[in-house]
Amino acid sequence: MKILMIAPEPFFEPRGTPFSEYFRIKALAALGHTVDLVTYPFGQDKEIPGLRIFRCWRPPWIRAVKTGPSAAKLILDFFLFLKVLRRLFVGKYDLIHTHEEGNIMGVTCQKLTGIPHLYDMHSSLVQQMDNFQFTRSRIVIRLFRIIENISLKNAAAVIVICRALYDHAAGITAATKLTMIENFMDDRPAARDPEKLLRLKREVNPDGKKIIMYTGTLEPYQGIPLLLDSLNFLSDDFRLVLIGGKAHQVEELGCRLQALGLAKRVLLLGQKSAAEIPYYLQTADILVSPRTLGTNIPLKIYSYLASGVPVVATDLPTHTQTVTPDLAILAAPAPGPFAAGIDLAAGPQGRKVAGQAREHCLKHYTRERYLELVAEAVAKAVPVSVTART
Repeated sequence: MKILMIAPEPFFEPRGTPFSEYFRIKALAALGHTVDLVTYPFGQDKEIPGLRIFRCWRPPWIRAVKTGPSAAKLILDFFLFLKVLRRLFVGKYDLIHTHEEGNIMGVTCQKLTGIPHLYDMHSSLVQQMDNFQFTRSRIVIRLFRIIENISLKNAAAVIVICRALYDHAAGITAATKLTMIENFMDDRPAARDPEKLLRLKREVNPDGKKIIMYTGTLEPYQGIPLLLDSLNFLSDDFRLVLIGGKAHQVEELGCRLQALGLAKRVLLLGQKSAAEIPYYLQTADILVSPRTLGTNIPLKIYSYLASGVPVVATDLPTHTQTVTPDLAILAAPAPGPFAAGIDLAAGPQGRKVAGQAREHCLKHYTRERYLELVAEAVAKAVPVSVTART
């Protein structure tokens, strides 16, 4: 099949939704489909067989977009839609596959052309309004709720990334249209270069501390304040290493650490390439996911669990819908209990659950299973006769 994919994000950047889009495209290519991706004018091109990338125009005053809703995204989405319409005019597509707020464009294009629409629902648009503190306007929130409902009801098929989203979507549209695909795919090579691993261990841990590591964005909903407060309940034997965040966020956090008197206990490394992350994970004694808001599963959880390093996560639906106590240490989202969880993970119990988590990933989170699920979602969106013909 020939697929028009709409991704209102910078593709590719090493963060949640672009990672998910990347693996969707790789799966579609492996299944024999071709993809024309219409996306933002930011990001790194990726070489995938059958993929062509078309970027929308960038207004001169917009140089980047932050994670979550923003005025800049609204402007870019307008030009993105113009690019989508042009592709529809010159191309012949069997399926429209949209991500996040691209669903609005997908519904419109499906109505205009009759081409089936597959909505890839990475999050609830309404919940994003709250998580990113974009607006508290009831009118705006109600508008997004209406748009989300229309998208779910009109899509030929819907992909959701976690149980919470599945339950949410099933309350609005037919459950038979839904396919749950967790973001467990990871094609990064394992950390097999001993010299590189030794060098990074010296970088993050020159004095033999117990390393607590977090990887990901530094957005407020990720729970970084909880993580910093937890340090006050831990001995000086622990050092926190934070990987990720935009340059300005890292700078602001550095100033905050100075004010809190934690600068010597926290190492800020900023963003690292996707290929380096498996090595950094192996330098840690404990991996943490302190997320406090939302119900989506953090993408990092899957690489954490597969690493063989003990994991500590907040005991909230964002984690517990897929992470059980036999796979990670689950702790209440408060500084004292979270610190206690870190302390527990540094001992025999941590090593036990880390081994169980790795075995779970090897058994259940396979490439073959991922391809099966993507194929299932596509089959729900497009009649078998069309799939066979193309």
